[in-house]
Amino acid sequence: MEPESLGAEQGASLPGPAEELGTLLGQDAALPKLSGGELDRELESKSDLIDDKEFDIPQVDTPPTLESILNETDDEEESFVLEDPSLLNIDNIDTHSYDTSSLASSDSGDRTHSKRKKKLPDSFSLHGSVVRLSLLKGISAQIVSAADKVDAGLPTAIAASSLIAVGTSHGLALIFDPNQALRLCLGSTAVGAQYGAISALSINNDCSRLLCGFAKGQITMWDLASGKLLRSITDAHPPGTAILHIKFTDDPTLAICNDSGGSVFELSFKRVMGVRTCESRCLFSGSKGEVCCIEPLHAKTELRDHPITQYSLLAMASLTKILVIGLKPSLKVWMTFPYGRMDPSSVPLLAWHFVAVQNSVNPMLAFCRGDVVHFLLVKRDDSGAIHVTKQKQLHLHYDLINFTWINSRTVVLLDSVEKLHVIDRQTQEELETIEISEVQLVYNSSHFKSLATGGNVSQALALVGERACYQSISSCGGQIFYLGTKSVHVMMMRSWRERVDHLLKQDCLTEALALAWSFHEGKAKAVVGLSGDANKRKSVLADRMVEILFHYADRTLKKCPDQGKIQVMEQHFQDMVPVIVDYCLLLQRTDLLFSQMYDKLSENSVAKGVFLECLEPYILSDKLMGMTAQVMKDLLLHYQDKNLMEDMEACIVHMDITSLDIQQVVLLCWENHLYDAMIYVYNSGMNDFISPMEKLFKVIAPPLNAGKSLTDEKVVMGNKLLVYISCCLAGRAYPLGDIPEDLVPLVKNQVFEFLIRLHSAEASADEEVYPYVRTLLHFDTREFLNVLALTFEDFKNDKQAVEYQQRIVDILLKVMVENSDFTPSQVGCLFTFLARQLAKPNNTLFVNRTLFDQVLEFLCSPDDDSRHSERQQVLLELLQAGGIVQFEENRLIPMAEKAEFYQICEFMYEREHLYDKIIDCYLRDPVRKEEVFNYIHNILSIPGYSAEEKQSVWQKAMKHIEELLLLSPNKAADLIATHFNDQIEGIIKNLQDQFLLFQFLRSLLDPREGINQDMLQISPCVTEQFIELLCHYNPDHVLETLQVLEFYRLEETIQITQKHLLHEASSYLLEKKGDVHGAFLVMLEQLRSKLLMLTCEIEESTELHLLKDIEDTLVKTIALCQRNSHSLNQQQREALWFPLLEAMMSPQKLSSSTVLCQYSEPLKSLTMQVLNNMAAFIALPSILQRILQVSSRGRENVVSIQDPVYGRGKLGEIQGLVLGMLDTFNYEQTLLETTTNLLNHDLHWSLCNLRASITRGLNPKQDYCCICLQQYKRRQEMADEIIVFSCGHLYHSLCLLSKECGIETKGQMRWTCYKCNSSNKGGKLSENFSELKKGNGASLTQTSSESLLDSQQIQAFDQLCRLYRGTSRLALLTELSRTHGGEKHGLLNVSQGDPALNSVFQNENFQLHLTPPPLTEE
Repeated sequence: MEPESLGAEQGASLPGPAEELGTLLGQDAALPKLSGGELDRELESKSDLIDDKEFDIPQVDTPPTLESILNETDDEEESFVLEDPSLLNIDNIDTHSYDTSSLASSDSGDRTHSKRKKKLPDSFSLHGSVVRLSLLKGISAQIVSAADKVDAGLPTAIAASSLIAVGTSHGLALIFDPNQALRLCLGSTAVGAQYGAISALSINNDCSRLLCGFAKGQITMWDLASGKLLRSITDAHPPGTAILHIKFTDDPTLAICNDSGGSVFELSFKRVMGVRTCESRCLFSGSKGEVCCIEPLHAKTELRDHPITQYSLLAMASLTKILVIGLKPSLKVWMTFPYGRMDPSSVPLLAWHFVAVQNSVNPMLAFCRGDVVHFLLVKRDDSGAIHVTKQKQLHLHYDLINFTWINSRTVVLLDSVEKLHVIDRQTQEELETIEISEVQLVYNSSHFKSLATGGNVSQALALVGERACYQSISSCGGQIFYLGTKSVHVMMMRSWRERVDHLLKQDCLTEALALAWSFHEGKAKAVVGLSGDANKRKSVLADRMVEILFHYADRTLKKCPDQGKIQVMEQHFQDMVPVIVDYCLLLQRTDLLFSQMYDKLSENSVAKGVFLECLEPYILSDKLMGMTAQVMKDLLLHYQDKNLMEDMEACIVHMDITSLDIQQVVLLCWENHLYDAMIYVYNSGMNDFISPMEKLFKVIAPPLNAGKSLTDEKVVMGNKLLVYISCCLAGRAYPLGDIPEDLVPLVKNQVFEFLIRLHSAEASADEEVYPYVRTLLHFDTREFLNVLALTFEDFKNDKQAVEYQQRIVDILLKVMVENSDFTPSQVGCLFTFLARQLAKPNNTLFVNRTLFDQVLEFLCSPDDDSRHSERQQVLLELLQAGGIVQFEENRLIPMAEKAEFYQICEFMYEREHLYDKIIDCYLRDPVRKEEVFNYIHNILSIPGYSAEEKQSVWQKAMKHIEELLLLSPNKAADLIATHFNDQIEGIIKNLQDQFLLFQFLRSLLDPREGINQDMLQISPCVTEQFIELLCHYNPDHVLETLQVLEFYRLEETIQITQKHLLHEASSYLLEKKGDVHGAFLVMLEQLRSKLLMLTCEIEESTELHLLKDIEDTLVKTIALCQRNSHSLNQQQREALWFPLLEAMMSPQKLSSSTVLCQYSEPLKSLTMQVLNNMAAFIALPSILQRILQVSSRGRENVVSIQDPVYGRGKLGEIQGLVLGMLDTFNYEQTLLETTTNLLNHDLHWSLCNLRASITRGLNPKQDYCCICLQQYKRRQEMADEIIVFSCGHLYHSLCLLSKECGIETKGQMRWTCYKCNSSNKGGKLSENFSELKKGNGASLTQTSSESLLDSQQIQAFDQLCRLYRGTSRLALLTELSRTHGGEKHGLLNVSQGDPALNSVFQNENFQLHLTPPPLTEE
């Protein structure tokens, strides 16, 4: 708040409150009136601010009709997305001098939106203070005085025009003039006792009449000139209801009133025969929906002729929708608009204003209830019809209780916690927020509750009235008046100068400059006080900004930190000085920057240094081209002192250096190796393009001519020289920009003349000719020739250009061909360059063909074996560049073959389509041998080659097939399988090398090598031949290869494996053949032989290896028995398992106890492994009987010594085995019984809950269909049924079918709730259990009498599962089975699924895989 600020700022001219109000009310400063040319100018200024593109409104041929608006659904889905939503996150803490927080503001208003806490950038720093809120001291003092002295009571309502009217709770109306003097006191406390408090006020356009509405329903009209009572109206509306609103229209004989019954009446004032009368007409009855806000459209004087004013539009807000009606020429409803979803306690708000859109001025209606403001543009077409167009919505994060236009671009919102928000309507950016809790705003709650007449209002209207403050806020001429319990405040927009000055008072100079610049550029919001010519406005603002900059510079130096702390001082100036530079350059005031500002900052050496350094980014971006000689000199010295030479160079090449000492700068650059800067100074300072070249050549030429390698620095110089020459010849300035057009031909000629000089300026006697060309060729032949090639491209075919080209070519040939100090690569680059130039269609160069023959001899010279690949590559590039026409082909190929230039041969053969000879080139070339396979494949498979060419390549490949196999068996096999499939057997016969044949067949036949076996057409004997070779060369991989091979004969293959003594492979083949017993005998024999070896005296290391070998063989034998036991009878099983058991127990009978004791434990463990696995297939008594027989035989054979493994004591280890089996059986039997009990218990629980659910009654939330909104009794057809869901929603069955919410399954309908499913967007639709309610809904019908669960019952059961979701006992058992699934006692398997989501009857198949002891066959 600023209760004293206005008087303080303007105290000299306006000493008292009367003058203060005169300033506020008499001068319409905040919103200039639009009249004549000003209106046209405003339209012109706004035409580029508001258009259809901003609001994304497409052009339409036909505007929307009234019917289309009336038929829109309640759900408002056409919301717009804000460009920057963060701009409206309003709960920031402002730093304004008047922004205070109080308990009153934080504890009042809407608590449901307290969670909307979002942060945003402080709008104060962007826009400054946009509005000023001031206390009207005179009026406020007299309101308090009237309450004390004449018992006027507390203020209740306010209306503002050129006068201000304040109504009181004791029925008085106090009228104040613009000087805040009390002009009239209308009414009396006696009348107030009869009529109650004044609840509404309205002043007509010419301030001649005042309407007062009272809390008990009466209405009075007063003459504001004389203070006489003109009318006292008591029968305009139903008695017993308070007047909520009374509003004059633009017609002084017509007013609108709204009472607490929710009705709206039109009051027509007439004077017949000197008698004043009032006729009342009901426009809207509260029985159809209570109206709680009305707003007639008022037009300013200059807009009274607007065509839409003839309709006398009136906007009304009920509790559910907005209506716009026309009172003239006859009553007509033009639009209705529903709110959609909203908080029932939120206040409906309406506000009209004329705005400029698309070069025309039309009224715009803003309406809001809650936190979304809708804007509707109202237009009249040529036919006289009114069209309403939606504009961009304003989405907020708070609930509103007041909406006021302050002008056509700016609105002021008051939220439920009494915080004002100033918003720019077009950008929806928040400009400022102000706390007004100290105003102690008056609320109209008692009138909305109609307490004066007994409180006979609806609960909904009373709830809205809790936060209604319609009569406490009044706007006029860009000013808004707020009525408090003891005061009146006015808010108006600050002028641009006030806003800048306000920031300066807050010591926010940077923000003040930014705001002033936004005014200067026309980008600021809510601008007041800037009008007229744009250049004049900019001039005024520029002068003001210069004043601020001087003040800013003084403050920068004044607030400099402690002189002793250099780093702190540097940081201070780095924060402050760039602001000065930035705005001086933006204002194009370099004169100010480099004179007064620089002189000020030079007083401090640190500030001066920071100033000079911050110029760099502006120089590099070409925003600062020129500066004074003194500043430029200081800049170079500063960079030199700080050793920032690279930064200095970057600056020099962007500056105008004509004002400097050229020689001094050149010397500085040369000493510090700033070659780019040196070249730039010569070029731009003296138009000298040759001197830099001479200086650089003097440095790099001597070491190159001496054959020495260059240092890194000199390499950089050489590269810069090449680029510089390239730029000069191309007409570009170095290092950036372009040479002036008039100098381009001259520079090109100078550079060419320089390059082709016979000798340098200070040549020694032994200097070779053309030193500059020679130096560049030695430095980088390829790049120098590229520079020349680019230059030749730009040359026009004039005589001088042709002469220069021929001259430079002759010099190149003379320098390179006549000297032997150039490498083959360098010579090749030259002739490649020449070949490309000669190959051009408009070529004018002449080169002796003999030179090309000399080059060919030089490159193909067999005397020099060094750089073979380099010479070949050079010759290849030369041929590809067009040099082929310079050679005789008959001579070229033999020379290339002699020099082993196989790529050259390939190039030549390809030109002649001799593709078969290219295969020889690949095979002879050691570098590219492997590529021959791809080449053959491409020739044979890619279209574009003739049949003869493909045939010659095919034959050549067949001829070299063995060579190809030696090169890569894999790739060769792939090639043969693809292109030589029918020749495979012939190739096999011709291969003499058996190991090569083995490699070929492995690559060809093993599927793991990647060749598709289906495309091969070979006989089984080939596969068997491969298996035999595999047995010979790689026996360890025979078994795994047999498992993947397909095409072989079992008998023949068994013979091969037996021949090579591969027992495991033989066993696998016998099993595959079906001879399980034979396969078992092979493995058993292998096991016995290894056990026999164990009983012999062997070394310890061999023993460990043998035990591991025995274990592996045993595991494979057990696996063989397990795989086949399922398909065998008991006797056949015993024939497998018992010999295996005997084999494992037999070593005790064949060896002494000493040897046996060494590995008795491992053998016992292996024997127990056999017993554990055979227990699943052999009856327990049989196993025990056989073990006892073996043990007794052991005791008979070994005299006086007990069986060392199984013969100890009574049954020895057999006792533990038997007890373990019995324990397993007992455990599994207990598990089965427990699981059965749990399943029965869970099933009983589920069925009990299911029965309770389907017999429970349903309670609908409403008595109408949620789709058609008709009473459920109003059915469309007799077949239409009533569907009630457990969620409480009710529908007609035909309505549900129209929304595709019914699915017929097995002759029965399955329904889903439309509202619940549509609200669950993006996720899984939830299906609610429904019951069918037929006829008039007297009873619930059962649609199925079967004992099985129908679809609805299953759906209800699923809902119960979700309701009682948790870890069931069945889930615990499932987890138990997963945990112990690999153990012997963990043999429970349950089908996986989530019991909380699936029905037990459909999705959970509970199975037990138990292994009780098998029965003994008798």
